[in-house]
Amino acid sequence: MRKLIFAMAMAGALAPSLTQAQTVQIDMTKITCGEVLAMPADLQSDFAAFMSGFFAQKAGRTFINVELFQKNVASVMDWCASNKGESVFNGLERASQQK
Repeated sequence: MRKLIFAMAMAGALAPSLTQAQTVQIDMTKITCGEVLAMPADLQSDFAAFMSGFFAQKAGRTFINVELFQKNVASVMDWCASNKGESVFNGLERASQQK
């Protein structure tokens, strides 16, 4: 009984903080190469994984070739170094249409 009361008290204490959470939306199509290059490495990895998954789904691929993924990320980062004002998404769209 004490555990139940404690659990309910904890849930009540946490509920107000959950209702005040704000939703953050990011338009991935507008992120520029300069912004990606300025990200910490862990965020660059998350961004690369998201973009890879998005384009894989779009192409109907249901597998991951880790070696090819790493090669593609390096290629995109090289391209971004000389195209800092360019949208990464637009560059990837153009590259995927050329294949």
